[in-house]
Amino acid sequence: MRIVMFGYQTWGHRTLQALLESDHEVVLAATHPKSEHAYEKIWDDSVADLAAEHGIPVLLRNRPDDEELMGRLKEADPDLIVANNWRTWIPPQIFGLPRRGTLNVHDSLLPAYAGFSPIIWALINGEKEVGVTAHMMNEELDAGDIVVQRAVPVGPSDTATDLFHRTVDLIGPIVAESLDFIASGRTDFAPQDRSKASFFHKRSIEDSRIDWNWPAEDIERLVRAQSDPYPNAFTHYRGERVRVLKASVSKGVYGGTPGRVFIREGDGVVIVAGADARRGRSRGLVIERVRTEDGTDLPATDYFRTMGGYLTDRP
Repeated sequence: MRIVMFGYQTWGHRTLQALLESDHEVVLAATHPKSEHAYEKIWDDSVADLAAEHGIPVLLRNRPDDEELMGRLKEADPDLIVANNWRTWIPPQIFGLPRRGTLNVHDSLLPAYAGFSPIIWALINGEKEVGVTAHMMNEELDAGDIVVQRAVPVGPSDTATDLFHRTVDLIGPIVAESLDFIASGRTDFAPQDRSKASFFHKRSIEDSRIDWNWPAEDIERLVRAQSDPYPNAFTHYRGERVRVLKASVSKGVYGGTPGRVFIREGDGVVIVAGADARRGRSRGLVIERVRTEDGTDLPATDYFRTMGGYLTDRP
């Protein structure tokens, strides 16, 4: 098959690599220009560089909506478009152009977690597994029939970084299997159950701000979901922004006002958490390691020298 690839960052890079290792011909690659967005500077292996190394023509676009791109696609005469981590909507005149349609590869277990940053949102929400889905594209974002889907379990201490590495390793095999199915002429793919669909927005720094009214269990997952190299979960103490690098849920139950720097427990310092903390039935968050505004990493017991005072969402 003649294949055009749409993709960006490491997800797109892995997809293009899988296409190059297949028996099919990659005739054109479309990717986004480099971005200064905090989340788009992470896992930024270049689709453009990989394509250029293999003599594949490259188009740099923020959106696929100009006449030149459409003309180049028609000249490429693709049997299939394969997309992964293309950041904007691909219109019907493009995804419907190839003879066999467009295959999109998405890093969630669709129909859940369509949209952006699915691994991070899934970890925050306490999902037991995450994964990758290859599906045929239609008019609704991330909603087409499923060709191949694979899952990996989420462990109790897994970070978003751990889950990124496990899911990105699924891309190559999933792409290869999907290409075999499509090339064979199969079209009996599984429709998504749209009653189970969810759709999430792109994350920003604001989404890493800790709300001490959340239960400690939820905040602990937020910390793991914002592991290095992601922008860390953060709070403020005495006017300074503090990034929380490692935390756990307290063994003890503590009452009071959410955000209170309360007591030492184990290797860390307990922060009162939860909207019902005043009832004395909530576990706290044990902060174990922090990063200060100047980039210094410290044990929480060194940073919080005395108990008392409050962590707040604003300076």
